[in-house]
Amino acid sequence: MYNILDKAHGGLRYLVLLFLILAIAKSFSARKTTDANSTNKPFALIALILCHLQLVLGFGLYFISNKVNFVEGWMKMKLERFFNMEHALMMVIAIALITIGYSKAKRATDRAKMHSLTWKFYLVGLLVILAAIPWPFRNLGITSWF
Repeated sequence: MYNILDKAHGGLRYLVLLFLILAIAKSFSARKTTDANSTNKPFALIALILCHLQLVLGFGLYFISNKVNFVEGWMKMKLERFFNMEHALMMVIAIALITIGYSKAKRATDRAKMHSLTWKFYLVGLLVILAAIPWPFRNLGITSWF
């Protein structure tokens, strides 16, 4: 079960990143438009759904992973601190920002405001996600890109 969750969580990150980038690009390019036909909702919604799915998988891993170890002095250990606290907390913050951005954009009265809210909140969320991903080059025990 652990391997399935781990591979799904590791592979899904690329879809999350792709759809966040697409939603940001679409919203940014349409931010000054008042055209009623311009919408970024499909990309923003898919990015939101993928982020929440990734969060659920991550919570599942948090409770069964051997990378999460609450041993004495774990805050002084780089690897344990990252997986026990930093990664989880930053991802929850990022997904909260994305969710707030989607909700605010959905309630926006004009298209320009909707696009502006979406790209700003999604961009900040994406930056937090990029900072919190245990990329192989960060020396956190991850050796594969997938």
